[in-house]
Amino acid sequence: MTDLIVILTTMPDDARADALARTLVDEHLAACVHVQPPVSSTYRWKGAIERESERPLIIKTTRARLADVEKRLHALHPYEVPEFVVLSADASEAYGRWVNGAVASR
Repeated sequence: MTDLIVILTTMPDDARADALARTLVDEHLAACVHVQPPVSSTYRWKGAIERESERPLIIKTTRARLADVEKRLHALHPYEVPEFVVLSADASEAYGRWVNGAVASR
């Protein structure tokens, strides 16, 4: 079975979230990207507590594509330090095959 991973990140608005999702899928870096509804994020940044609206993204890909996804996300992301959390995931054999086929290098 494919070494499936899930990557969590956020974007500041719908347009950039949708553009990133489309790019990752179009470039075969992700099989699927879920763009979630806006959330309120509270965090510490450069000594101050900030609160912003963000769109969470759930990126499904394989460990083999991890470095490529990270490089592309950093190139397209507007944040100085974008969230990039990688989770290992178990999936059905059929779903794993689908993910693997969707992200196979072209």
